[in-house]
Amino acid sequence: MRWSSLLVGFLLVLGLGAVLMRSADSGGAAPVETTNVSDLRDAAGAAQNRAALQERVADERRTVIVRAAERVAPAVVSVTVVRSVRAASLWESMFLGPSRETAGLGSGFIIDAAERLVLTNEHVVRGATEVAVSLADGREFAAEIVGRDELTDLALLRITDRAATNLAEAPLGRSDDLVIGEWVVAIGNPFGFLLSNSEPTVTAGVVSGVGRNIIPGGDASRGYYLDMIQTDASINPGNSGGPLVNAQGVVIGVNSSIISESGGNVGLGFAIPIDRARRIADALQREGQVRRAWVGIEVQAAEPNRFGRSQFVEIGAVAPGSPAERAGLRPGQRIDSVAGRRVRTPWDWEARMLDTRVGDALPVTVVEGTRPRTVSIATQDLPSVTAERVRAGGDFTFVTLTPSIRAERGLRNEAGALIVGLSEAAREVIGLQEGDLIVAINRTPVRSGEDAATFLQQLAGRGRVEVVVERPGQGLLARSFVIRG
Repeated sequence: MRWSSLLVGFLLVLGLGAVLMRSADSGGAAPVETTNVSDLRDAAGAAQNRAALQERVADERRTVIVRAAERVAPAVVSVTVVRSVRAASLWESMFLGPSRETAGLGSGFIIDAAERLVLTNEHVVRGATEVAVSLADGREFAAEIVGRDELTDLALLRITDRAATNLAEAPLGRSDDLVIGEWVVAIGNPFGFLLSNSEPTVTAGVVSGVGRNIIPGGDASRGYYLDMIQTDASINPGNSGGPLVNAQGVVIGVNSSIISESGGNVGLGFAIPIDRARRIADALQREGQVRRAWVGIEVQAAEPNRFGRSQFVEIGAVAPGSPAERAGLRPGQRIDSVAGRRVRTPWDWEARMLDTRVGDALPVTVVEGTRPRTVSIATQDLPSVTAERVRAGGDFTFVTLTPSIRAERGLRNEAGALIVGLSEAAREVIGLQEGDLIVAINRTPVRSGEDAATFLQQLAGRGRVEVVVERPGQGLLARSFVIRG
């Protein structure tokens, strides 16, 4: 037992010596730790997983909304205008001069890069003496008005600088197949140059409704918009004229108006359908104006319920010798549809006519009793007005409304003074236009052109004048102005 213990101790001493000798040979370095190959593979896999996860998160952030905005935003422009506004009263003239310049802002988008064409709202450029557009990349160019159409609130601009190259072009879609609830993006520049950067802003929402007819209330200063797209995507002042884009990244409408007591967004925004905007832009590019289709029918609500609401429209009058008369239509027939689209109110009828080209064969389905019948009406231009003219100063020329003129123009009121001549100053300052029917001045009914001329002359220099007019396709509008004595 004693010898065994001595042997074990001797072997331990030899082992310790060998270890010390190996340490001395290696310069006193610490022993090298070995790494398992499987551990290395696990670490590399974890890094790859983290990279893939980050890439997937980044890709998920680029939603259809983001991609739609990226596709169209480069073609969106800010529209800046300068207007020369005449003094509305002697008081303003004394302190501000006979006229002054004011600036206005809006949005638009390039629809033809080769021709440098920009689509925007008519009210954005109304009365403009200078127009400039600022691109999303910061470049700014002068522009001219190719044409404007107040009835549809659309205007076509052209960038005048031929050095404006590498322009982005907004892809245009269609608006006849919109789905209520589908995602949309409103793009525009609500702040203009109040912000230092030039990129447009983006708001998202859904299509809240289609075929909306907006009838103004109160002072009727907003005017009528027919067959509009409703959206809850925020549209604020300055967004007017910008594109409404669907999830595929194509333009389906032109942002135009909001309903709000405060003037800000409350979720009730409206856009002009792009199908209509295409047609108007094409007409403005070719002819500088829009020709209105006419069939010679006056329509009215039929079979109202106990709340005064109606779901049907009937023919109230047919102009002698008109396309409608030649097609065999007559008063009392109920209009069921136009071009396959239901007509429930007189505004629906006006909207269908608004989207009809001169020369189109318009299919109209009428009902007599219980039997529907579809007739094709060959549309034509609005007939010219011939009547004795009455002048009021240098700003207005009127004719007295007659039954034939009323039928030709599709007017609802039975009496009034039709504006057939208007000075540029009256057009810009007051907001009236040729074809408007004056039905009342300062709450007094106007029965003739002589009435209108007499009333305006009597009111010169006597304060503010309130005029109510009927505008074909839009209904009643109110305008307020001062006539200097």
